[in-house]
Parts: sequence; structure tokens; C-alpha cells
Amino acid sequence: MADDSYYGDEAGYDGDEYGFDKDEADLITQEDYWTLISRYFDEHGLVRQQINSFNDFIEHSLQEIVDENPNIVMQNTYQGDQGQDIAKRYHLAFGQVYISTPSFTEKDGAAHLLHPQEARLRNLTYWGQLHLQSGQRTLLADSSDPRNKGITGIPDMAMDVIDGHKFFDRDGNLISTTSEFVGRIPMMLRSQYCNLHGMNSQQLFELGECPYDQGGYFVINGSEKVLIAQERIATNTVLVFKKSPPHSYYTAEIRSQAERVSKVASPLLLKLTHKPADKSGSQLLLAKIPYIHCDIEAIIIFRALGMVTAKDIMEHIAYDPSDTQMMDMLKPSLEDAFVIQDREIALDYIARRGMTAGASRDKRVRYAAEILQKEFLPHMGTQAHNETVKAYFFGYMIHRLLLCALERRETDDRDHYGKKRMDLGGPLLASLFRTLFRKLTKDISMYMQKCIESGREFNMTLAVKPNTITNGLRYSLATGNWGEQKKAMQARAGVSQVLNRYTFASTLSHLRRCNTPIGRDGKIAKPRQLHNTHWGLVCVTADTEVVLDNGMDMARI
Repeated sequence: MADDSYYGDEAGYDGDEYGFDKDEADLITQEDYWTLISRYFDEHGLVRQQINSFNDFIEHSLQEIVDENPNIVMQNTYQGDQGQDIAKRYHLAFGQVYISTPSFTEKDGAAHLLHPQEARLRNLTYWGQLHLQSGQRTLLADSSDPRNKGITGIPDMAMDVIDGHKFFDRDGNLISTTSEFVGRIPMMLRSQYCNLHGMNSQQLFELGECPYDQGGYFVINGSEKVLIAQERIATNTVLVFKKSPPHSYYTAEIRSQAERVSKVASPLLLKLTHKPADKSGSQLLLAKIPYIHCDIEAIIIFRALGMVTAKDIMEHIAYDPSDTQMMDMLKPSLEDAFVIQDREIALDYIARRGMTAGASRDKRVRYAAEILQKEFLPHMGTQAHNETVKAYFFGYMIHRLLLCALERRETDDRDHYGKKRMDLGGPLLASLFRTLFRKLTKDISMYMQKCIESGREFNMTLAVKPNTITNGLRYSLATGNWGEQKKAMQARAGVSQVLNRYTFASTLSHLRRCNTPIGRDGKIAKPRQLHNTHWGLVCVTADTEVVLDNGMDMARI
């Protein structure tokens, strides 16, 4: 038994520095714990994940998608009366997004707030209107203008605004107060813009709603639809695997994607493999970069990023200089890339394996530099002069790969639940809206081009086709085919489903359901097996498909 004198003045003290008396713990009963748990669920509900995700889509994602392509610019060049070059530039800008609460306009023109129960009974869609701030102006550049003396390139010429002053300030920022109706967005029940938001039980009862209904679904053509959370592999996470024999080698991979950017994740694959026709057993580090057809030596990529000396490269990979095993594994790669000792030569080497023949050396170097800037680890930044942080992350990937090859670390498990992410209603609607908004802007550009060619005045109201967004969102939510209607074969099926109303528990279960998008054709066993990391996170009931004891047959729970 420890001597009390060892603890000094603290010996025999029943409380703690915050004044909490240990005897008070006995006063908190089990009923108190259940009161706290009940209070939590009364406040947050069981479908808060669906509502929060949709609110984030409305408050942030919509505006971010518009801000990705905020301008449409067309230019027309012609000869003036005195033979001078005149350029006319048409500029259309998009600004703030506005969304209204759900409403309905009757055939006689009378408009009123729409509530979910009315939408169900009359087979209507419960949605709000989407308006977009916009402004247009025309600029003119004249080569005979004294300000443009000696300037040959039209983009460098001084331009005068000939109309559109009311839409833009002197610095060219959009200040227009006009907004165009661009479509309708289905509204999730109990979300921030839902007409039921903030109502008490009595108000809900008067509108024909159940006070115990927690929302989290849509009403499309009178039918209740729920978006099923889609499971996917996490982006920006390094995963190291060992490929099975006969060609056994280690690989490190990452799906890199900049946060809140529309571009598809950019894959990067590293592998530690034996040199072809080499019996010494030495292994090379090779990397597969987007848009480059051949594998590139990892050391050459370091030199293309500006890390030229072997010492610099080693410091980015092996964090301990006395680690001789790791140094020895890097030696064959350093020797193989010894012939390239300059950044420009390394960039040219990479570009030659990606570009078509015939381009000049300067063009090839710029092409390779652009790929490393925009497609190589974009989550570390796509701005210029970002090579150092990318080199450190690339070195970290190689370090992880070598640790597994030296058997100091276990390889990663693809089915580990920590390596997965869930796409709820917000990201699913954002990806669909992004596709539809691009189609809308493309139609506006085509209309603007026709107006320029025919000499007609551009009319924003005629250019916008609100049905593009309205029908696109309604089609996907009504059918469950997540994607463009014209590309139904490529679309994901079953993303949107009719809400199960058999029992209250089955409704809650359906609102919290998640789906692993694996095909039924290839009966892969691993993704269907229960994993240790599912414990406490996933409830394996309802229509979960699992592997039976023989490891081959499937059964539904």
C-alpha cells in the first residue's frame, strides 16, 4: 500500500480542484441519465444528420457552385470605319443566390404558402423558388484609341463600358438588384426553409402534420421520398496495400480532392516494384500521375518539384538519418534517376510521356508544371509556388510505403469503417445541382452567341430555362436515378426511395439507412462481411446482405 506522505497535501482529499465532491456522484441516479438522453433526442431528433446536411447545401453549397463559374464572356471583333480593329465584349455575371420558402400558384394566379400535407393530398411537389442575382454589360476596345497605341493584343487594350453601368460599380463588381428565376429546389421537411420549421405540436396538428414526424424527407408529386446515404472511400487519405502473388509488390494510393471543389478526385498511385530484367533484387519507386501515360520514377517527380539534391529528397522521405534500412531501399531509385539533375529536364522528361509529339520544349515544360500544380495532390493546393508542401506530402506517402515494405507497419484495410465516408442529401444534391447549373449556363452562352451573331439585344429572362434545374432535380428524386436524364444508363440507381411508412420504427430506420454501392454481379465477399469497426456505428438489420460461413453464399438478414 502506498504511503500517504508520498502524495503530500493531497492525501485523503475527497474532492478535486473544481470543487466536485465524490459523494455527490451517488446523488445522480439512473433516471437522471435517462432524462438527459431523452432531452438530447427531444432536441436533436434521430434524423438530424439528414436535415443538417440539406441545410448546409442550401446555405453554402448552392452559392459555392454558382461562384465556381460566375461569368459568361463573349467577344466579337470587326473592322471600324477607318480600318481600325474594334472589339466588343459582352459580359454576363452571376452573384447572390436567393431561395424562397415553398409556395404554390393556382391557375387563377393566386399564390399561397404550400404545406406538406396539401402537397401530399394534391400530388404536388414541395419546393421553393430559386432566384439568382445577375447583371450584364458591354465593353468596347478601339485600337485607334490613344491609350491603346502600340498594343496589338485585344485582351491588353483599354476598354470602355458602353452600357450596364447600373449593374456594376467602377471596379467591375456586381451591384445589380435584379434577380432572375432559375428553377425550383425541392425542400426537405423540417429543414431551415421548410414552412414547418420552428412550429410547436399544436400548430403542426392544425396543419395535418404528426408532431412526432421528424422530417428529413421530400414530397415529390405527392409521394414521400428519402435520400439514402451513399458510402464511399475517403478522399485525401493514404492507403498502403500489398498486391497478391505472382507479382507481389507494395502500393500506396490516394484519391486527392480539394475541399468544396467540383473536380473529380485526382488519383495518385505509388508502387515499390522490382526493376525489369534485374536479378539483383533492387526495387524502384514508381508513380502514376494523371494525364501521364507511363510510370515516372518518384525521384524525378521530386526534382520536378524543385528538390534537386539527394540530401533534400532523403530528408523529405526518411525522417531519421540513421535509419540505414530505409536509406538502402531508396538507393536504387536515386541511382536510377541520377542522369536527371535539373528541374527543367525533369519537367520535360514527365511531359514527353504525356503530351503528343511535336510540341516545343518550352510548351512541354509548362504542360508538366501545370499538371504538377493542378492535378498532382490538389488537396495540398492548386496555386502556384506550392511545390514544397506537395514534396513533403509525397515524401510522407513514400515513407508510409517503405514502413510497410520493411514490415514495421501493417498494411491498410480497405473495409475499415474509418476509411469510409457517407454522402448524405447535401453532397448528393450538390453534385446533381452542379451538373444542371453547368447545363443552364451552357444554354445561356448559346443564346448569347446567337444574339451577337444576329445583332439582337440579349434578354436574360428569355435566355434562362428554369425547367433545366426544376425538371432535373424532380426527375432524380422521383425515379432514384441520380444523374442527368439523358444519361440514365450511367446514373446511380436507388439513391432516392419511397419512404417506408409501415411502422414508426421502420420510418426512422429508412431515414437513417446507408448503402454500399457494390454491384450484385460480382459477388465480392469482403465488403459484405461484418467488420470489427462496424461495432457501435452500424446496425446490421433490415436488408443487409452478409456472407455465410462457407465464405461464398450470401444471405439477407
